[in-house]
This record gives sequence, C-alpha cells and structure tokens, in this order.
Amino acid sequence: MTAYLDNAATTRLDPLAREAMEPAFREAFGNPSSLHAAGRAARKIVEDARERIASGLGADPREIVFTSCATEANNLAILGACEALRSRGDHVVTSAVEHPSVLETFARLERSGCRVTRVPVDGTGRVDSAAVAAAVTDRTILISIMTANNEVGTLQPVREIARAKGRAFFHTDAAQALGKIPLSTEGVDLLTFSAHKIHGPKGIGGLYVRRGTPLTPQLVGGGQEFERRAGTENVALIAGMGCAVDRAVRGLEANARRMEAHRERLRKGLSRLPDVSLHGHPTERLPSLLNVAFDGVDGEAVILALDVEGVWVSTGSACASLSLEPSPVLRAMGVPPDRIRGSLRLSVAADTAEEEIDLALERIPRVVERLRKISPVYRTP
Repeated sequence: MTAYLDNAATTRLDPLAREAMEPAFREAFGNPSSLHAAGRAARKIVEDARERIASGLGADPREIVFTSCATEANNLAILGACEALRSRGDHVVTSAVEHPSVLETFARLERSGCRVTRVPVDGTGRVDSAAVAAAVTDRTILISIMTANNEVGTLQPVREIARAKGRAFFHTDAAQALGKIPLSTEGVDLLTFSAHKIHGPKGIGGLYVRRGTPLTPQLVGGGQEFERRAGTENVALIAGMGCAVDRAVRGLEANARRMEAHRERLRKGLSRLPDVSLHGHPTERLPSLLNVAFDGVDGEAVILALDVEGVWVSTGSACASLSLEPSPVLRAMGVPPDRIRGSLRLSVAADTAEEEIDLALERIPRVVERLRKISPVYRTP
C-alpha cells in the first residue's frame, strides 16, 4: 500500500482521458492541418476538445489556444501581451508568490528594460487587491496574478483585481485552480490552464485569450491556433485534455467536497503533533492542498524517509524541486528560515483513497518523531 499525496505536481491519468486519446493513435492519425480525410478526422478531434474546454471555462472556442504546457502558456501570455502592447507602456505588475514560469518570465522582461512591480503578500500568502490597484499607472500594460498558489493553496482576489485593472490587461495562472474551485473569465483577458493537474495527460496545456486581446506569437512558422501559436497540434493529448477538463468541471462540486474532507483529516491528524505550523489562508484556499511545517526536521529528509515508507509528498513546486534555495513563496510570506526547511506540501485529488490518508497519518508522525530524535536542533517540549 502506498499513499500518493503529491497531486499538485501531477495527477494519475483518468482512464477515460486515456480512452479519449486512443482514436488519435489509430484512425485519426493525420495532420490536423491537412485537407484529406485523415487530416479532417484529426481536426475534428481537436475542435471537439476545444469546444469542451471552452464550455468548461465559459468561453468561445476561438478563445482557446493549445500549448505544450502551462509554463509555455504563461510565457505566451506575458511575453506575447507585453510585446504586442509595448507601444502603450513599459510597466507590468505581478506578485511575489507566482509560479517560477511567471516570476522568471518577468525577470527576463525586466532585463530587457520593462519595469516590474512585485506586490507583496501577507502572512497567509494573499495579495491585497487595493495594493495591486495602487501599483497600476498609466504606463501599466499587464497585471499577472495567479488564481491559487501552488505551494500553500491560498486563493487570490482575482475578481477584485480584474475590476480594478484599469486599462491594463489581466492574466491569471489558473493551472492549480481548474477543477478545484469555480472559475470565471469575467474581467480576465488571459488565463492559463493545464491537463496533468486534473487527471489529463502531461505535455499539454492551454491559454484562454479574450477576443480582442493583443498577443504576439512566441512560436512562429505556421498558422495554427488562430496564428497565435505555430506548430502541429498534438491531437491525442488535446483529446485527453478535453475529456479531463470536461470531467473536472462537471464533477467539481462533489470532487471539491471529497478533497476538502481528505485535507481536513490530514490537517487535524498532523496538528496533534507538537511544534507543527500550517501555512496559507485559513479559509480562502484550495480544497486539495496543505502546507505544514515540522520544527526541528529538514523537509527533504522527511520526503526521503517517507519515500521508503511508501508515502509520497513534496516540499513545494515540482518546477523548482532541484533548487537548493528556500521556498520564495514561504519567504515572501515571512515564514522563518528554520520553519521553511521543515515544510511539506501534501496535496490530494478526487481519486485519493481513504486508505492513503490513513497510511499518511500513520507514517508521517512516525518519521517526524524519528528524525526529531536525531536532530541536533530539536528539543523535546
């Protein structure tokens, strides 16, 4: 028996999503840009998936652009919008707790002469929408604030920010939020989503682009995706994502209740240990994610010990897992360095079993207690 509690990094592939992909490997193997029957069959799969995703987001199908992943979608949204809007201004606004694919893209823009305002967050990881509005000037062309944080689960006030954006365009990275909380594109010009966070295949993501939003393609050399992203569409992965998005949106309410119940069992069970702290907003948070710190232990040591025990968790963003630097999200929240070192991210999914939670609640305390006994810094209360 194992417990997979790293669903914020990726989820198990839904068998129905796998089944939806099969025709693209067999009869609909053509290039979707080709005019013959094999190409038309592939194109139908792509457009059917586009319609399912657009319906789930409350969008028009022509507002959906397929990318290779959420990272590419974030790059396209930020670089593409800023390049298209550069004649209107040179200032952008983001937060201090964005995904690395957003933070590093803004750092790249900054090196090229763009002015970047990084709005701070409070101790729960939440930005103040008034602070975002106050940062906007007549030279601001883009605001990018994530919908839900990938390390602590805190939800951002996206609707309030959208209402206060002024003449700037607004992008939100919703990769962690889709399928877990209700989403709206009201006031949002660009929205990033991903398949493998909601039981779809890896290697496929997308960007909602509100009609009329200026966007310069970052991949050129073809007219695919309404001339916003060149390259032959990955028909099979798009089909899998269409199925995954449809199922995630339709089952959102029941799935969210199930995930929240799992999360609360973990929170209550682990809170019984001494010297434990929780990170993130107490109420404005994803139903699926828990960030918890154990004083006196190193998070990576806990992960390795739990791996042997068959419990799989993480310390934070999988996209930054090879970095030895402390979590920039927790640092921005003002969490002390020693507590950052002892932090774990536990994330559940709709298909997480009760037995997995049972196993985690049995083995995590055992591992933490064992490591505390040999810790040179922990003192038993």
